[in-house]
Amino acid sequence: LSEFRDALEGEITSISKFLSLVLRHQPETIGIELDQNGWTDVETLLKKANSYGIKLDNETLKHIVETNSKKRFAFNDTFDRIRASQGHSIEIELGYTSQKPPEILFHGTGEKSVQSILDTGLQKQNRQQVHLSADLETAIKVGQRHGKPFVFKVLAEQMFNDKFEFFISDNGVWLTDNVPTKYLKQNDEK
Repeated sequence: LSEFRDALEGEITSISKFLSLVLRHQPETIGIELDQNGWTDVETLLKKANSYGIKLDNETLKHIVETNSKKRFAFNDTFDRIRASQGHSIEIELGYTSQKPPEILFHGTGEKSVQSILDTGLQKQNRQQVHLSADLETAIKVGQRHGKPFVFKVLAEQMFNDKFEFFISDNGVWLTDNVPTKYLKQNDEK
């Protein structure tokens, strides 16, 4: 039974990675189109994914959206359209409204990137915006994906007061266009 569960979880993870690819970066891989807000038709997605060799049905798709620990995907109110919550490398307008952030936000990275960030600030790189988290624990987890984790404190409220815009995605990730070095502090908390 545990082998079956492990195989199923592996398949779910694989499909989730595939969805990230087509809903965040390369919809053309399976011939779907995203509208200006990143939405695509669920039925078309299922049909094209299956034609591409990815076994995907409505039930599996709903399971992935509901159980994804990072809440990477969202349905519209009628469950007939789906999009990635953030992290796109293609130009879309997510339609989030500017909001006042908490006083401090966090950005996790790998130690190897620290000097570059200290030199240039946080840049969006190949994404549409810089991703920040409201809690230290999440920032550490993100940093671990890039080697030995390092966490910067971002003086978000000060940035907001200096006319920088902040948005919060459907899955709770804070987004901004860039973070100049003067708003970065090295996190001393362990």
